[in-house]
Amino acid sequence: MQVESQESPESEDSGHSAFQRSTPIHITLAVAEQSIQRKALVYDGTGDEHYDAISAFIKSMRGSDPDAAVYWLARMLEAGEDPRFIARRIAILASEDIGNADPRAISVAAAAYDVTERVGMPECQLTLSQAAIYMATAPKSNASATAIWAAMKDVREGRTIPVPKHLRDGHYKGAAQLGHAQGYQYAHASEAGFVDQDYLGVDKSYYTPTGRGYEKRIGEYLKWLEDQV
Repeated sequence: MQVESQESPESEDSGHSAFQRSTPIHITLAVAEQSIQRKALVYDGTGDEHYDAISAFIKSMRGSDPDAAVYWLARMLEAGEDPRFIARRIAILASEDIGNADPRAISVAAAAYDVTERVGMPECQLTLSQAAIYMATAPKSNASATAIWAAMKDVREGRTIPVPKHLRDGHYKGAAQLGHAQGYQYAHASEAGFVDQDYLGVDKSYYTPTGRGYEKRIGEYLKWLEDQV
């Protein structure tokens, strides 16, 4: 960096030598670091460093390493990354990589984003650290993510399924004549809160829970439902 000096208000006749207006002052990165006693980070904010750092952060949380997650978080914050961007990525990871293995993760992520938005830096670094550590140490499952991806793929590729007649809206005149809502069984009318009823129209499975965290209980419940049929 080059900064031109200002001319001295004193004239040369007063005995004080004046700087020439064209005399450059060179400020290097080393000089700047020395003056503020902090090491400058190479971080472009939109290029490789930006994407590499957030990638390392996400993969550290997914890989259940809280120490690495906190380090990459610190790197990004110290370099001036928008904390709201980081909070958004934590929220995405909460659903994509944790899901129903720990359903509380999405609530933690939502709260972290809200606090980050309201409080800002530097205090929101505490909230982001807490959220990142929670995500890193939570049980992992991408079953919810793979379920919606598979369903979206079917829809986009034209594998559409008509709504079964018993599930269609029956709150209008003429619905009964069309057979809409006829034969629908209200689950709460059953003592078990469950009835053996077709809700899709085809034999298709999208969601397969893992045996980790809360999804283990979900799997046990789905198995119990199968046994009732």
